[in-house]
Amino acid sequence: MRTTSKNLIFIVDDDPDDRQIILDAFLEKNPALDYIFMDSAQELLKNLDDENAPLPALILLDLNMPGILGLQALKEIRGNKLFSQLPIIILTTSTLNNDKKASYELGVSCFITKPDLFSKLVEIIAAILILWFTDIESK
Repeated sequence: MRTTSKNLIFIVDDDPDDRQIILDAFLEKNPALDYIFMDSAQELLKNLDDENAPLPALILLDLNMPGILGLQALKEIRGNKLFSQLPIIILTTSTLNNDKKASYELGVSCFITKPDLFSKLVEIIAAILILWFTDIESK
């Protein structure tokens, strides 16, 4: 049986600058987590299919990438009972209501449009950490 690494986040974005900015925001709030970066949805799906690799506690997924789009990857992940409960956050530049609606229809945990300011991204990352990485039993 596959295990989920409680401290592992997959960050899937084809833009290396965006991946670095997202990492910087996470490191500012919690340097203790582990991050695996992927530049395509194909790489994400391949990693999830690797039975020897741990499953992440959270996936941050961009929508607009070459090859398989984020929405298609989301559909495939949600269609697989092994991964259907993995928390997935769409983090994208898209502001289209259709993208947001489709993401929620496919079972995304949260849809976030990338902010223009780094300080706003840090606030968003702080909220993500509270929602998905706070030990509920310690409260």
